[in-house]
Amino acid sequence: MSARRARSSPQTRAVLRALGEHPAQWQHGYGLSRVTGLKSGTLYPLLIRLAGLGLLETIWEPNAPEGRPRRHLYRLSSAGATLADSLPSEPSVEHGRRWTTRPAIGQG
Repeated sequence: MSARRARSSPQTRAVLRALGEHPAQWQHGYGLSRVTGLKSGTLYPLLIRLAGLGLLETIWEPNAPEGRPRRHLYRLSSAGATLADSLPSEPSVEHGRRWTTRPAIGQG
C-alpha cells in the first residue's frame, strides 16, 4: 500500500482523512463534500474507486426521511482505516486546491 499511497492524490488523502476522523461512523457524500471542499464530480468517482480497492464499505441508507431519497453511505474498511492512520498530516483541500504555508509571490 505504501507505493499506492505515495502516488495518491491530495483529494484521495483528504477523503481518507475525513473518513478517518470517525472511522466506524457511516457518512454520506454531501457531508464529505462539505468537509473536504471537493465537488461531486471529483468526490463520487473517488469514493467508487476507494470502495473498489476495498478501502471503503458502502451501504444504502436504511431509513431515509419521507420525501428524500435514500443516500449511499460510506465508512472505512479495516484496510482503509489502517491506510488513513498512516497518512502524514497535510494541508486541507479546499475546492480542489491545496492550501500552502508558503508566502505569496512578492510577499516575504
